[in-house]
Amino acid sequence: MEAALAELDLERKVRLLTGSGFWRTAAEPAIGLREMVLCDGPAGVRGERFDEREPSASLPCPTALAASWDEDLVERVGTLLAGEARRKGVDVVLGPTVNLQRSPYAGRHFECYSEDPLLSGRIGAALVRGVQSGGVAATVKHYTANDSETERYSVDVRMSERALHEVHLAAFEEIVRAGGVWALMAAYNSVDGVTMTESPLLDTPLRTEWGFDGLVVSDWFATRSTEGAGRAGLDLAMPGPGPDQPWGAALVAAVRDGRVPERAVDDKVRHLLLLASRVGALDGVRPTPPAPAPAPEPAALLREAAAAGIVLLRDTGTALPLDPGRVRRVAVLGPNADTPRIQGGGSATVIPPYTIGPLAGLRAALGPEVRVEHAVGARIRHRLPAVTEAEVRDPGSGARGLRVRFLGPDGTVLHEELRGGGRLLWLDDPIVAQAVAIEAAGVLEVGEDGPHRIGVAGVGRFRLAADDVVVVDEDLVTDDPLGGILTPPERWAELDLKAGQEVELRLRHEFALERPGTGFVLGVDPPAAHENEDLAHAVAVAADAEVAIVVVGSTEESDSEGRDRIHLSLPGRQDELIRRVAEVNPNTVVVLNSGSPVLLPWRSEVAAILVGWFPGQEFGAALADVLLGRVEPGGRLPVTWPAYEDDPAVLTTTPIAGRLDYTEGIHIGHRGWARAGATPAYPFGHGLGWTTWTHVGVETLPSGPDFVARVTVRNTGDRPGRHLIQAYLSRPDSTVERPVSWLASYTHATADPDTETTVDLHIPSRAFQHWEPGKGPQTEPGTYTLHIGTSSTNLPLTTPLTVPTPSLTTTPTQPAP
Repeated sequence: MEAALAELDLERKVRLLTGSGFWRTAAEPAIGLREMVLCDGPAGVRGERFDEREPSASLPCPTALAASWDEDLVERVGTLLAGEARRKGVDVVLGPTVNLQRSPYAGRHFECYSEDPLLSGRIGAALVRGVQSGGVAATVKHYTANDSETERYSVDVRMSERALHEVHLAAFEEIVRAGGVWALMAAYNSVDGVTMTESPLLDTPLRTEWGFDGLVVSDWFATRSTEGAGRAGLDLAMPGPGPDQPWGAALVAAVRDGRVPERAVDDKVRHLLLLASRVGALDGVRPTPPAPAPAPEPAALLREAAAAGIVLLRDTGTALPLDPGRVRRVAVLGPNADTPRIQGGGSATVIPPYTIGPLAGLRAALGPEVRVEHAVGARIRHRLPAVTEAEVRDPGSGARGLRVRFLGPDGTVLHEELRGGGRLLWLDDPIVAQAVAIEAAGVLEVGEDGPHRIGVAGVGRFRLAADDVVVVDEDLVTDDPLGGILTPPERWAELDLKAGQEVELRLRHEFALERPGTGFVLGVDPPAAHENEDLAHAVAVAADAEVAIVVVGSTEESDSEGRDRIHLSLPGRQDELIRRVAEVNPNTVVVLNSGSPVLLPWRSEVAAILVGWFPGQEFGAALADVLLGRVEPGGRLPVTWPAYEDDPAVLTTTPIAGRLDYTEGIHIGHRGWARAGATPAYPFGHGLGWTTWTHVGVETLPSGPDFVARVTVRNTGDRPGRHLIQAYLSRPDSTVERPVSWLASYTHATADPDTETTVDLHIPSRAFQHWEPGKGPQTEPGTYTLHIGTSSTNLPLTTPLTVPTPSLTTTPTQPAP
């Protein structure tokens, strides 16, 4: 690599530090460096094209993975991500996201693991190990305090030095030290007045203290300056090239003028070349690892992972598990029962090859002997839903889908293709670079009577006609550089249509030539006028069933990158649906298909509640496995679920005058709930299974600077089971401010019915440390209390742990691997 670096002049070195396109780095054939492809990957690897003809495996969202608390499983999921990346020609996966779930209002909550830094770090490190075992780089993001979406490009996050190091940097540190991550993404926001692409935190503690030797890449369009970012620890500015990129010739000039030292440029190139060597993009250097691990078969692993993250919040024992030999009529209700939300919105979105919904999964599992009836009950109406392949056909050939044509400056057709639906996106596509307009046409087959919303969402000039009616004819604009992709403006008109009617939709979209790509949503929303009839029908179906399973949730739009949530309630009339069904059927089971916590005002009125999160493409099969008792509901909450919006521990995501103060300090998540003395709906760590457990006893043993807690538990139920044992520390008489308690470790135990088992919990010395400004991590000697239990509020076992005063020759402790 040093020889390769020596061959490059300044201009060629600087050229390598900006992307060659939206997803690609620049190549340098003279030194054997090819382009590297970077792509979004928190819950599936999209690849360079967002195209239903090149689908991607849709994984459970990161919160669902963290709900498993199972690092071995998550590492195997990482190998699946690596296989998907290799299949799609991707060298660098842009994930995991380990920002903390500071507030349930955060729009990107589902894309993060947990409110707790320990759990986030351990789960994130496991995913990184799995991805990189396949010869693909993982990218931990977004460094740091990028915990909400409101004013995300410019917000200045302020917090104490202790909260920054002890809480918000802790998961990143674990993933660098224990995960050995090869890349890190610098966030959009500022911390303490400095934008993260120029932050000194990119050097200290990242490189100087943690030993990170990988590449630092900007979030897309996050590089703000030539000199500030050039002197800082940022290595690669993405995307590029383009008029808004501050490097290139400007950085060359800054080096020539002495405003940026050339050694800073050399270090950046070294980090890029090291990444290239690791993923096999640099000739003459064997990649790491030389023989990538084979990817597992997707369907079985995705089904296992989805089930492992499902959390059983409540169970009265009257409805579950379902017994196909005894139950004969099951109602499957709700807006997400047939068409679930398998993923959140934004850069985590992929197009899966298929989706198994709860209705299909239960029908397959229960078999023909059980009558399964379905009713929507309540519709969710937010943004305009894209027209589907089943709803439209090509006006010319009659084939299912939309006919899309790309037009050149003189109006000639450069290319045309048949597309499967109305959500279309092109980034770095050569045909878009040549075209000036796109036309899409399809014949809509109307399914029901009533007023339909027909329209378009996107950025640019749009003209949409439905038969002879012009629905949209205007320029749609946004000042958000990614707004045209994530949450574009939309326009629509309402047309009264009849079931069986055919309407020809014709859309023309004109776009700017200098854009890296374009896209739009051609959407049709069916009537909302039948809501009362829908609700009454669902209640009637529930009354006639032995068990009613109601699948409700949020949407890809309400849980999405680009904006925070405005409330925590289930959208539409879903709460009313649950209450009305529970009134007529005592065996009502609610399945929450949401990526983030929602309010559950009816939680004491139903027989059971499960959280399925955004569970990926195998949702229905995994849910059926759990509901029928074939597998345990493996999940435990990685985040506290509030009871009310105005609970004192529910934190805001709204900046004031561009500044967001983290006044909670180190008291985030379950720590904040304990400090406030507030009772949530369900606490951090909570979850039930198909058997019951008691905690018999605990003894502790020193293990170097660490401790081992030997915990004995008994399976008191009549089924074999798997149990999550959680360990927390407290020290109420501490001389420094501390949380009421904090998570120190966790592990799983398995046992047959009426059987005891003993497992060892590793309590690292790091768990006793606090951050002291000017000194770094410090350990206060003395007696701590170790608490063992099933959640942050249910800790039946306690034992003292005494941390000795360190001798003068003691080596400072480091985070446990």
